[in-house]
Amino acid sequence: MDVAVLRHEEVVRLDPGRVMALCAELGEREAEALVERAMQEMALRLGAMERDWRRGDIDTLARNARAVARLAHRVGMATLARVAGDVAACAAAADMTACAATWARLARIGDRSLAAVWNLQDLSL
Repeated sequence: MDVAVLRHEEVVRLDPGRVMALCAELGEREAEALVERAMQEMALRLGAMERDWRRGDIDTLARNARAVARLAHRVGMATLARVAGDVAACAAAADMTACAATWARLARIGDRSLAAVWNLQDLSL
């Protein structure tokens, strides 16, 4: 029996237009500070969501997913925002099968999205 190994590699979408709009709205320094704060908050919430999932605390998982979706949207992390919204919707519908699948996807995309933005920040906004 052969076992297939599936590799889940998705393109992480960052909206450079959103980042440019933040820079125009807030100024470069404030936009950079906003992105840094948002990323720190998203990293904390993604970690909390891991604990929520393991404990079976679906209500808190959904609340944290909605917060991640809002933060990600605000700073132009389109893929992360969409998938976090999907997790919140599955949790709200109490569809545990879909929630498990979307949570696994969010964990993968969250790591990749945060790394992508940190790499962009190294280049400066």
